[in-house]
Amino acid sequence: MNPTKPLKSFSLFLNLLLISTFFVFASSPSSNAIVKAQPELIQIASGNPGQLVSVIVQKVDKATIVEEQVTRSGGQVTQDLKIINAFAAEMTSQAALEIARSSHVRWVSLDAAVVSSACTACIDTTNLANAYIRSIKADQLWNKSPYIQGKAIGVAVIDSGINPNGDLFTVMGVNRQVADIRFNSDYNQTTTDGYGHGTHVSGIIAGDGSESGGKYIGVAPMANIINVKVSNDDGSAMMKDIVAGLQWVLDHKATYNIRVVNLSLNSTVAESYQTSPLDAAVEILWFNKIVVVVSAGNQGSGAIYPPANDPFVITVGATDDKGTASLSDDVMASFSAYGQTSDGFKKPDLVAPGTNIVARLVNQNIGLANAHPTNKVSDQYFRMSGTSMAAPMVSGAVALLLQDEPNLTPDQVKYRLTATANRSWTGYSSSKSGSGYLDVYAAVTGTSTQNANTGLKASSLLSTGSTPITWNSVGWNSVGWNSVGWNSVGWNSVGWNSVGWNSDYWDR
Repeated sequence: MNPTKPLKSFSLFLNLLLISTFFVFASSPSSNAIVKAQPELIQIASGNPGQLVSVIVQKVDKATIVEEQVTRSGGQVTQDLKIINAFAAEMTSQAALEIARSSHVRWVSLDAAVVSSACTACIDTTNLANAYIRSIKADQLWNKSPYIQGKAIGVAVIDSGINPNGDLFTVMGVNRQVADIRFNSDYNQTTTDGYGHGTHVSGIIAGDGSESGGKYIGVAPMANIINVKVSNDDGSAMMKDIVAGLQWVLDHKATYNIRVVNLSLNSTVAESYQTSPLDAAVEILWFNKIVVVVSAGNQGSGAIYPPANDPFVITVGATDDKGTASLSDDVMASFSAYGQTSDGFKKPDLVAPGTNIVARLVNQNIGLANAHPTNKVSDQYFRMSGTSMAAPMVSGAVALLLQDEPNLTPDQVKYRLTATANRSWTGYSSSKSGSGYLDVYAAVTGTSTQNANTGLKASSLLSTGSTPITWNSVGWNSVGWNSVGWNSVGWNSVGWNSVGWNSDYWDR
């Protein structure tokens, strides 16, 4: 028999009794001493009775008995609040509960910090009309600390240019279209958008909705947009201009904090990613820590063309959200390209809404609006469908994720997005939808730092010798532009017939 065991048991019983006595004392005082205090204050006192707190004490009468009690308990009256027959004070949380038992006290509250109900950091969603924002849950990140809105993340839009007015200006007059560059050969040598495609895509990524009174807000409404114009105002483009635009992005990534590139375009010719110059270019950006998001294309089954066929980048297919925030009625868009590439990789990687998407056009007298007048929503807004519209939703989602976790690599971003994609919707199909439906809230609140693309071989155009580059041999920032034999590519033969905006879909 152990003679110390009864003593230890008694000691344990005594400790439990003392703890229980304090709990009853703090939360269940005697019948003539009711605690008239905010529940949060009682909770603090239960866990840390010695913690210094600031409180507001409302009195029953004008007498100064309560102030004197505060002083006797070691506290300090800090301010007279006679307009409400109260005073502010600092004392321990336990002393505050004692004060709250006084018959002269009406109520004791914590002197909590006050936050403006206007919330200058918030995005007003009162009038939000584009269902896709709620479908992918972007709005669930905007308005609670730390206010994930894509702030300071640069997204390069390789497209038809951007009209520099409207939703890409914040309400405080700060221009988030931070750079403009052109590589097109059009006689109109400006970076503005005479076609409409690039402006629409940019609005999906980062439009602040100001021109629509908050109806049509982009996924990352505080992200910065870098306008890289590569097409002419009739929508025609050459692959060499796209590659030149990608090189400019790489050269200026530090200047504008470019972390994401959006390519809502596709070749119309199938080609292995091992020999496609466009695939080689996007891989160079990928290996230099720039996330590349591309549209899957609109050819339906079995047609995945560069750059959507590249195994490293994030390829995005399109859903039809039926104009509702709920995924219960969502289906895959009939036009969304899917299938196996010529190199044996399944695409797309994930899907996002891409049907009847409303965003800014700015000028209704330009190419797309003139060609499709029934798609006009108002003088400033236009409705479009296609994987061209789904890709920028993912680009915006990447901006949100990188604001929250700026040190993620492109492979980690891709893994997080695909691992958290939603497969629990009736329209899900593994062959058509890849990993599932974009859920940016799940991605941002996720914690995985695993890598996608492990073990993949890079484009053969990036090889400098007989040994191919693989993911495991790639050091971030180690793949340079000069390592590619660009001179062997016949650029002049690559024109509008092979590169276009065929990731837009028009009802026939």
